Order: sequence, then C-alpha cells, then structure tokens
Amino acid sequence: MMSYLVRRLVLGLLVLVVAMLLLFVLIYAVPGDPATIALGPRASEAQKAFFREQMGLDQPLAVQAASFLWNLLQGDFGTDILSQRPVADLVFSALPRTVTLAVAGVVWAALLGVPLGIWAALRPGTFIDWVIGLISTSVVALPAFLMAIYALILFSVTLGWFPAIGAGDPGDLADQLHHLVLPAFAIGVAWVGYIARLVRVSMLETLAQPHVRTYRAFGVPDLRIALRYVLPIAVVPVISVLGVGIGNLLSGAVLVEVVFSRPGLGSLAYDAVISRNFPVLLGAVVVTTALYVAANFIADTLIAWLDPRLAEKG
Repeated sequence: MMSYLVRRLVLGLLVLVVAMLLLFVLIYAVPGDPATIALGPRASEAQKAFFREQMGLDQPLAVQAASFLWNLLQGDFGTDILSQRPVADLVFSALPRTVTLAVAGVVWAALLGVPLGIWAALRPGTFIDWVIGLISTSVVALPAFLMAIYALILFSVTLGWFPAIGAGDPGDLADQLHHLVLPAFAIGVAWVGYIARLVRVSMLETLAQPHVRTYRAFGVPDLRIALRYVLPIAVVPVISVLGVGIGNLLSGAVLVEVVFSRPGLGSLAYDAVISRNFPVLLGAVVVTTALYVAANFIADTLIAWLDPRLAEKG
C-alpha cells in the first residue's frame, strides 16, 4: 500500500506543478497592464517602468514563471499590486472560511445522502426507492450558485430565518454557524443526490454477493448486514467521487461566497478579477488547486485503507 500512496503523491505533485505553470501563463496572458492598474492612468511611463522592474514584470514570461515557482517553494506568493501586502497573508486569512464552507457542505450532504442511499438500497423497487431516486436526480441538476440564490430568496428574504450576507461576528460562534447554514446548504444539496445514488448502486451490487446472501439466509437482519458488512465497501465509490469532485465543491464554494458576500477565497478571487490584480488571483487559484490535489490524495489513502485490493491493483 505504501508504494501505491507514494506513486499517488508524486503524481499529485506533478499535477500541481503543471497546473500552476498553466495558470500562471493563462492569467498573465489576460489583457491589462498591472502597472497602470496599480498606479492609475495618470502615472508617467517612467513610474510604470520602475513599477514593472520592482515587481519583475519586465522579465520574459518564462523567467517570471520560474521565479514564481521558486518563490512558492519558499512560501512567497508575491505582493498585492494594489495594497502592497504579501499575497500569502491575504490568501491564508481567507482560506479557513472557504475550507469551512466546503467541509460543512460535504458533511451535511454525507449525513443525509448516505442514509438515503442505504434506505433506497434496502427497499429496491418500492415507492420509497422511487421517491429517493426522484429527489436525488432533481437536486443533482441544480448548480450551487442557483441553489444559493433560491435559498437566499426563500429562507432569508421571504422567511427571514437566516442572514442574507456576511460570515457573522468573528467572536460569536453561534452567529458564525447561523451565517454558515444557508451557504453550506447551497453547495451541499447537489451532493446529497450524488451520494445517495452512489451508495444505493454500490450497496445493491454488494448485497448481491454470495457471502451477503449467506448472511441473509441465516437470518441476519438487513440493517446489520448493511452497516457492518456492506457499507464499508459501498462507501469506497463515494470517497473516490468526493476526492475527484472536491474541485466542484471548491468552485461551488467560491460562487456561493460571492452570492452571500462571504469573505473567503471566492470573494478574494472575484475582487482580484474585477481589479485585474493578477498576483492575488494567481495566489487564490494556486491554493485552491493545492487543496484539490491534497483532497485527492486523502481520498486515495482512505480508499486504500478501506479496500487494500484497490491499492494492489493501482
């Protein structure tokens, strides 16, 4: 298993490096002069030239990319061209809120999706199975930002149950949780459907195995079979999909943050796009990509632990 995890880790690091280089080239290929943005249109050409020299923007793109990667290895994400603050300070101060939002969405989706999938698998072909399947299919089709708008209109504007914007008082945990409910609901609702469908299909396949039929023949209750013998195998596809889908979760969190005006990587990246603040945008995207790679590695580790046969095949 260790060799499998080492291979996955090396592959993840290679993906991260290639992704960062591509992101750097794409972002800096966008039209717009950072010197003009930082200094304003009235700045002289001499002032702009000095700014580009100080920021290293007068170097060839390949040199800038190599310098960017080297600085990243040392924990230097560059400097915000507007405020002159270190980008790392801005990104890592926003990161906890985005991660909290994404994790909250996954947790509540799993807490609801897994039981629904188990229930549907234990009652195949019944009305309960049909209703759960209908709900799962319906919510999967809803984008996170659209669900955020619907939730905002219904639960905040119309009913007034939850606050519409912000992240709450930093010193009041209850207020922060109150502000977290709607955004977490918005990014997690589609994953309730994904998880329920995956658990149902995986459990039905496992329930059809000979050893499970033997347990049933000896009168072992279905719920005990499901929880003790079937579920550990059935959740492997769920973990795999969540690992791959963390990018969707993070992108959903980014969009939801904009809808709810929550401080986080989403709001930071959105403001950077509007102001063409490329170092901040690049820092936010790089950290998001790193989270994606890390989540995939964690998912691979959990899968290898739950089902060592997959690690041997990989």
